Amino acid sequence: MDIPQDIFTEPDDVAPQTLPNLGPLRRLAGVWEGQRGVDVNPKANGPEQRDYYERIEMQPIDAQTNGPQLFYGLRYHVHINTHEEQIAFHDQVGYWLWEPATGLILQTVAIPRGQVAIASGHADPDSRKLVLTAERGQTEYGICSTTFLELAFRTDSYRLEVEFHDDGSWSYISDTMLMVRGRDTAFRHRDHNRLTKIAEPDLNPWAKIVAAG
Repeated sequence: MDIPQDIFTEPDDVAPQTLPNLGPLRRLAGVWEGQRGVDVNPKANGPEQRDYYERIEMQPIDAQTNGPQLFYGLRYHVHINTHEEQIAFHDQVGYWLWEPATGLILQTVAIPRGQVAIASGHADPDSRKLVLTAERGQTEYGICSTTFLELAFRTDSYRLEVEFHDDGSWSYISDTMLMVRGRDTAFRHRDHNRLTKIAEPDLNPWAKIVAAG
């Protein structure tokens, strides 16, 4: 990455409207539901497969800057349940970010079991597939876990592949490589689902102010 001499001055062409400036992430904006999710996770007696359904809300945020670096993004919340249990099967929050100048895409991940990650990839504004990765031990795009998870279910890598479909839906495959305590080989923890839009996104806060006059 080329770092400019001036690392403090922010760009003067920041757009108040986030939605038109999200590049490939524009297709993710809105509220989504998926009914055919499949999760494969490690258990004491071997892999377990669970079917799940989920709701994902992705709303635009105002543009963000790191000095001259400019991001447009979405704040997201994933909530997943199974049909046989009332308690949440998975909950996740974070941001999707797009840097128009470089094509960099970031996903920040935070789950309420003591784990966070930043995954990265690159794409064109009209890309129909996104691939993001993170690796344990990296200080830029890495994974950070609690002591228990490090010792019992160590996450070595994370890979997320998103594909956009002609009907407006999108699907994902999430692969997390785990080293489970007492096992000699890594376990591929996989989730996949297809999401359909049920509601359009809101405007970002700055755009709402502009629209109100």
